Amino acid sequence: MKKILSLLFVAISCVSHTAYSQKDKKRLSDYVNPNIGTAHSRWFFYTPGAMPFGLAKLGPSTNAHIGNVQGWEATGYDDRDTSIEGFACLHEFQVGGIVLAPSVGKLQTIPGSLDKPDEGYRSRFDRKDEYATAGYYSVLLKDYNVKAELTATKRVGFQRYTFPKSSQSNIIFDIGNRQGESGAVKESKVTITEDGRIEGYVITTPEYVKKYQAGADVAMYFSAVLDKKPASFGTFNKKETLANAKEISGEGAGVYLTFDTKENEMITVKIGLSYTSVANARLNLETEAKKLNFDSAKKESQKVWNDYLGRITVEGKNETDKIKFYTGLYHAVLGRGLGSDVNGAYPMNNGKVGQIPLDAKGKPQHNYYNTDAIWGGFWNLTQLWALAYPEYYADWVQGQILVYKDAGWLGDGIANSKYVSGVGTNFTGLAIASAYNSGIRNFDVEKGYEAALKNELEWRDRIEGAGKMDVKQFVELGYSPFVDNMDYNTNTNGSGFSASHTLEYSYSAYAVAQFAKALGKTSDYEKLIKLADGWKLLYDKETAFIRPKYANGEFIKNFNPSEPWRGFQEGNAWQYTFYVPHNVPELVATLGKDTFNNRLDDIFTKSQQNVFGGGKTIDAFAGLSGFYNHGNQPNLHISWLFNFSGKPYLTQKWVHAICDEFYGTEGIHGYGYGQDEDQGQLGAWYVMASIGLFDVKGLTDINPSFQISSPLFDKITIKKLGKDRNKSFVIDVKNNSKTNIYLQDAKLNDSSLNQLSIDLDVIKKGGSLKMTVDAAASEKWSN
Repeated sequence: MKKILSLLFVAISCVSHTAYSQKDKKRLSDYVNPNIGTAHSRWFFYTPGAMPFGLAKLGPSTNAHIGNVQGWEATGYDDRDTSIEGFACLHEFQVGGIVLAPSVGKLQTIPGSLDKPDEGYRSRFDRKDEYATAGYYSVLLKDYNVKAELTATKRVGFQRYTFPKSSQSNIIFDIGNRQGESGAVKESKVTITEDGRIEGYVITTPEYVKKYQAGADVAMYFSAVLDKKPASFGTFNKKETLANAKEISGEGAGVYLTFDTKENEMITVKIGLSYTSVANARLNLETEAKKLNFDSAKKESQKVWNDYLGRITVEGKNETDKIKFYTGLYHAVLGRGLGSDVNGAYPMNNGKVGQIPLDAKGKPQHNYYNTDAIWGGFWNLTQLWALAYPEYYADWVQGQILVYKDAGWLGDGIANSKYVSGVGTNFTGLAIASAYNSGIRNFDVEKGYEAALKNELEWRDRIEGAGKMDVKQFVELGYSPFVDNMDYNTNTNGSGFSASHTLEYSYSAYAVAQFAKALGKTSDYEKLIKLADGWKLLYDKETAFIRPKYANGEFIKNFNPSEPWRGFQEGNAWQYTFYVPHNVPELVATLGKDTFNNRLDDIFTKSQQNVFGGGKTIDAFAGLSGFYNHGNQPNLHISWLFNFSGKPYLTQKWVHAICDEFYGTEGIHGYGYGQDEDQGQLGAWYVMASIGLFDVKGLTDINPSFQISSPLFDKITIKKLGKDRNKSFVIDVKNNSKTNIYLQDAKLNDSSLNQLSIDLDVIKKGGSLKMTVDAAASEKWSN
């Protein structure tokens, strides 16, 4: 009997200890701080109430209703603001809306301004009363003493409000007003149905849609249910409030519900969302959330987030680096969200509803996703997708092919399949080629290749939404000619961004050339690989810079390599001269190894004084005139170029410095100071750089490989690798610290590395990379 009791005591102790350990142990999501970098952040940046790559993206707004004039300015949530105006359910590039807001007392139907919050339904709040993590958000609205909470499934938003005792507790659905990047409202409608649902839609005309696909629009639909019946209700718009009315349409359309609440009474709203119809919003709600309450939805969201974050685990002594890492990974996995319904319906480019093919079980064979332009995404996002989220990468490719099939051209950025390029170029073909060469091939390869090839070579009937409007001159001359007074637009005569376009088109031509070669398309390969040398035509020996050139072959006069916008998009010649990622050895030879290394090292030495970009100026374009600008895309690869020029220890030095100094953990100093994070790009760069793996070619080679640097962490484990997703690759770093950053030795599966690179296929097979680091630079891999 004593033995039984003893065993029982041991069992209870073990259970108690396990429970205590699990409770005490940090989850990966506990390292995620969505508030990092929220000062001057873009509309899609702050959406804590969301699933990985989800459609429903919920977050608080502090200034969303002001919209933005050009479609890209920072709006939505700002860490410096002190009042919240509501909680929008959709945050995507050029897409936003379906706003809910609680209040107590007098009904108000306009948000009011930041400087006069009492004029509207917005409420003041304190940061100490706010909590945000991956998949969940809560805040106390001080003016009303209401606690607001947000979470989501893939396509359903959950908003829960805890009210004080009041006979006038309100919830409004503010549907017909501009939100963030959504653009002006074209049409909206809200209805209270007979069974108590709140349903409707809003159609907007985003600024980028107006520019790249004039006449098109973006539609958002919803179907919401509440767990309490209101005591009264009505509708409103910008002109009037109508008690007991159940339907309203037009600009400013909204519905209000008023409740009699007890102290601390909770009211939950579940909002099904769709880009195709109210019926599909209802179907999404019924399918994903019918049996869920707020707490079960939150629990499921956090489980999924920790699974996605757990694809790459890092271990080390520095907690700040872990916060940066998992917050960066969170942003990389948050962005570029789902756009199709549970039944495979998706919004087509022509405004109709398309249907993704179904499998034998009646489920969609893949998903469709909205996406910001992929400009620069090959130096962060697509590498991360290929390594840790190949199933998403495959869906992303198939979604892009859907747009191509529907409209005839690839779209670099797409909002509900409408073209929203943003930068006037197009790297989607490169990203498709990279996916194929990375082993992601479960898509219509022939159609994908056809689309990628057309994107590189064709100009006939090309629409502005497909970008690369100067590709005719590039194909015929080998470079894009510079044209003055272009107002930063492009046409078939050339471009105001001719030099940067030439470099970009040369690189993407190389990528699709590898795709062609892999498929045995010899004639296409030869044509494309010749175009990949276009950068050489703009190299000026006299100045040793890439220099814009006119159609007659003459270089532009009064050339200033620090001047942005004249021949270079969002950058200058200092930054863009290194934009030859597909042929770095020849670029090194062209400049001369000593000139190359000395200039590049000097660039980083000087840029370090300016926090590797725009200094402490809160402006997305603050670093465009500098030597290096980590806050923007054009030269995110150049810290890795020393691996090709005989001084890999300088890559190790500067990558560490950028990770430590450019990236921060505050609202203002997060991704630089108010820089443009572009749906996960800067976060993904940190992830790849901090684990010591990066490919300047963006995994575009037929057998792509990563360059190696010294990681920030003691141990990195990359999980769910290989065809069966059951392999792991472990990177162990011996003697790691903030001063010990230089690689001394590296062994792949116990064999010493002769060069600092490793094939993607080798990593996917699983294994180990063991490194030793120290404080002194090593010449071991120099040449």
